[in-house]
Amino acid sequence: MKVPKIVVDSDVFFDHLCGEHGPSLLRLALQRFFCYTTVFQAIELFSLGRNERELRAIEDSMASVKVLGLNAKNARLYGNLLAKKTNVMRALVAGLCRESKLPLLTGRPGEFRGFGIQVVPVRLVARYETGQEILSAVAGTGTTVR
Repeated sequence: MKVPKIVVDSDVFFDHLCGEHGPSLLRLALQRFFCYTTVFQAIELFSLGRNERELRAIEDSMASVKVLGLNAKNARLYGNLLAKKTNVMRALVAGLCRESKLPLLTGRPGEFRGFGIQVVPVRLVARYETGQEILSAVAGTGTTVR
């Protein structure tokens, strides 16, 4: 069976690094999906590191995923997204999700409304055993956030 792919939002990494919400949902996501993140989420996480130990922890957590970067041929897509939204970082993340045709795993689905991407609420990772089950549950609720 093919392992589904997903983009992991920075909030999932942050919760993992801080250990604030019980078991690591990032670890569960890594067991259920082939995980990506974006260069923008990496930038956001590294901006929060206050010392070398925290920066190393961020690097270590990101070593388990592939990082998606910008492709200049899609500048028009990003321009259209930025014109519609005030949160530049969210628009850029959504643009990479659209460009790569991958859903976004996040604890902040409302922040991605209006971008036309499929959003997977992070709480579903603990509820289902496989990535396929999670994506099927999302498809059944129609949670593509337009």
